[in-house]
Amino acid sequence: MAATQQKIPFDSFVLEAVMRELEPFVGGKVQGIRQPNDFDIAINLYAGGKEAMLLLSCHPIFFRTHFITRRPTNQPQPPQFLNALRARIESGRLVSVRQIPGERLVEFQFVSFKSENPEESPKEQVHSLIAELMGKHSNLILVDEKGKVVAAAKWVGASKTSRPIQSGGAYVLPPVLSGPPKRSKFLTELLAAGGQMKPYRPVISPGRGAYPVSVSMLGLPEHPRESLSIALEQHFQQAIPAHEADALRHSLEAQLDRVILARESALSDLRQAEAASKKASQWQRWGELILAYGSSLAPASAELQAWDYDGSEVSIKLDPELDFKDNANFYFEKAKKAKARVGLVHDQIERLSAELLQVQSLRSSIENEERFDRLNDLREEARKRRWLTEQRLPTTVKEDRPYEGHRIRELAAPGGYTILFGENAESNDYLTMRVAKPNDWWLHIRGGTSAHVVIQTRNQPDKVQRETLQYAAKVAVLNSPSKHAGYVPVDYTLKKYVRKPKGAAKGTALYTHEKTLHVDS
Repeated sequence: MAATQQKIPFDSFVLEAVMRELEPFVGGKVQGIRQPNDFDIAINLYAGGKEAMLLLSCHPIFFRTHFITRRPTNQPQPPQFLNALRARIESGRLVSVRQIPGERLVEFQFVSFKSENPEESPKEQVHSLIAELMGKHSNLILVDEKGKVVAAAKWVGASKTSRPIQSGGAYVLPPVLSGPPKRSKFLTELLAAGGQMKPYRPVISPGRGAYPVSVSMLGLPEHPRESLSIALEQHFQQAIPAHEADALRHSLEAQLDRVILARESALSDLRQAEAASKKASQWQRWGELILAYGSSLAPASAELQAWDYDGSEVSIKLDPELDFKDNANFYFEKAKKAKARVGLVHDQIERLSAELLQVQSLRSSIENEERFDRLNDLREEARKRRWLTEQRLPTTVKEDRPYEGHRIRELAAPGGYTILFGENAESNDYLTMRVAKPNDWWLHIRGGTSAHVVIQTRNQPDKVQRETLQYAAKVAVLNSPSKHAGYVPVDYTLKKYVRKPKGAAKGTALYTHEKTLHVDS
């Protein structure tokens, strides 16, 4: 493995070395307990005239235990796990520490004198805090002297595992601990390269981790430290923010990539519309030629062969079900609409092109930024410009599938809006009658069959730009039998003006207060 890729793990050998540093505090008093987040607790120990803060973390990636020099802050509301620890081991003493050899599991045993009744004398209570530092399954579990689980950082239900962690249940060791003690792959490679397990000489390797002994045999840079805890604390002070920054960066990049794709798609459609609008004079001329030559056409003609004003022959497609006057009016109307939208399309292209450059510039800034605080600033800038999809708050309602199983699809639209549409009549009904809010925009092809399309406006329909409405209108057309029909009218109105007639078939809706957009399909 190349040195640039090598990561130093928090393995059982590291845990063993940390436990050696903890030995002077066995017998010490627990002076306080803190829980800064869902994964970490910090126990303040006092022994031999010295005070130290021991961190235990069951983070799925950064699981670990070591002494820390910075006192962490508490959460505004103490979690249940912290309350349980304070009630049972605070003011008690750490009487023993036992690590299962070759494993990342350690048991801290505490003795305290507590009384549930103020009139009774305090009685000795023994509790064990078990730190299972095993990747995504890491956990911190408080067990009483009878081996019953009292509290845990992570409760694990019986439906998810054959080894549940539930209040009052018996604590059972993880089944992976069966068998002889094991060495990590990293330690095995280190020993094979000529490294040694003793004596402890803690080092930190920048960007890679900390270890109790030299790692130079593997070609890794290293710097000696006074203790392994100091080396670990310094490493994780850099590794955790770097990981958070990477996660935030990737999330922002993915969201902005969707925005860029939406803008590019909209610009492509607008440029096609712009190209079509330039044919207005041709359609106008065709209408005039149909009127000029129409009286000589045979009934139900599908094509007109005529001479253009410059003397060149021209072939004009006709609708055989229409007479020549209606065919001419079709091209006149088409030319009129094309001329009407020339200015609008041009303005939209300019605005969208400018916004696309802004999104791409912000995307580039995010890609090159490493600081978490600065990435947060860039996220806020993207949020204010409505380029980020709003995340839904967690719900207490458990559903096997979203929208109660109805086939409703979600799309990220220009302007940072979410568009929903149904894939069948039943889903259209559910979307319109159960999901859409009164001030959401609702779209449907005029006089035809199509998906019901909803723009979620966050109760601010007036802020939805025409670009977003055009995008949603195209979704309605693409999910209809009219997707190849040419110039398709799409009505839009607020959901509060949409109703379903009593006894009507699924997917049927009546609406008022509508306006109309036209989509070139």
